[in-house]
Amino acid sequence: MNWPSVAPIVLLILSNVFMTFAWYGQLKFPNAPLWLVIPLCWGIAFFEYCLAVPANRIGYTVYSAAQLKTMQEIITLCVFAAFSVAYLGEAIRWNHLVAFALLSLAAFFVFHKW
Repeated sequence: MNWPSVAPIVLLILSNVFMTFAWYGQLKFPNAPLWLVIPLCWGIAFFEYCLAVPANRIGYTVYSAAQLKTMQEIITLCVFAAFSVAYLGEAIRWNHLVAFALLSLAAFFVFHKW
């Protein structure tokens, strides 16, 4: 594989780690005031954009927009699943696995050349 094929995957994984912490990391601190949480989360999200924008720009040279979006959604779910178990202490249930499998099936159809 060449760099334009791999770069969006690597950059989207990293950007989704930042995005997940920006959106959901604050859930462990329900008593933190929103006036503090919002700018903090916004600051974390800045780094997500610094990775996601180049991921899509580089990726668009070899993937379609639909493929990039599908890739991003699958990566988001994988990162979020790991985050929700490891950081939030939530369990992955059978219905989550079914939903992930169906989304993976959707990704197959987006990437399959007919």
